[in-house]
Amino acid sequence: MMGKIKILLLLALLTVPAIAGADASSVPGNANWYFYVDLKQMRSGGPGAAVYEWLRDEVMEEIEEDAGIDVEKEIDRITSYSSGDDGAVLIIDGKLSQETRDVIMAFIASGGDISPLKSGSKTYYHFGGDESIDEDVVYEAGNINVSIDTLGEESWISMAIKNKVIITSTEDHMKALLDNKGRVKGSRSVDGALMVLTAEKTLVQAGMKSGMLGEEDWDSNILRNTEQVAFLISAAANKLALEAKLITTEAEMAESLASVARGLITLMSFDDEMDAEMAAVLKGTRIEAKGNSLSLSLAIDSGLVVSTLGE
Repeated sequence: MMGKIKILLLLALLTVPAIAGADASSVPGNANWYFYVDLKQMRSGGPGAAVYEWLRDEVMEEIEEDAGIDVEKEIDRITSYSSGDDGAVLIIDGKLSQETRDVIMAFIASGGDISPLKSGSKTYYHFGGDESIDEDVVYEAGNINVSIDTLGEESWISMAIKNKVIITSTEDHMKALLDNKGRVKGSRSVDGALMVLTAEKTLVQAGMKSGMLGEEDWDSNILRNTEQVAFLISAAANKLALEAKLITTEAEMAESLASVARGLITLMSFDDEMDAEMAAVLKGTRIEAKGNSLSLSLAIDSGLVVSTLGE
């Protein structure tokens, strides 16, 4: 089973927040979390290239070796999000070869039903349910160790939209996406909708409501006083730009957290044992509080990011 599951390693991204594009219209108004990664943008060069090389060494080569899928040639973007009763969604964009499509069908056959279901003229398939999957599947590669169980006991899979693989937790959500040609119906006007940070050359976007974390996991004072958070990694000149924004429970709390964060960064930057390059990054970090929001931004050399990931 493990060998077949590795072809959909990208399902692992469902264990973290997820999105469907670079603006708020692409995030469902009722989303609890979202995540978006643009591999094509990383491949285009610039500071994202070093991160892409790390991903290729740590993950992509093993996927190709074990499942025969060349992520570098076939996968451009990965989108995921969860919206309440609709459960989780994973959308993979790229020009999949017939060989890869065949492997995905073999995966469906290993634990599902290859009898096609229909939504209009578009087909999709049912995977799992009942006792088709009797245990969680864990993927391990280098520093990556994830459990692929977020879609629950069953899911629906479709390759009917050109250059897309769509996987959903519910059949109704699959039908809705197929009816809308695989596009997400976003909303900017829903009260409490998640923030989406944007940039011209987006590499990674993510966001989450604090309610997605159980209180037993809130060992951080920042998390306990945060309603939602958004995160962005983009390419800016020859560096990676990292931005984060928190919506706090009260305006006073945003200012207090900003002060604490600035103080901690100051203390850390003067640590004699800290790498000089990292100390410089910390000193250049901007932290601002406005109303009940707290913003953090910094620019960092991609090589430093990769070396940190490799530790």
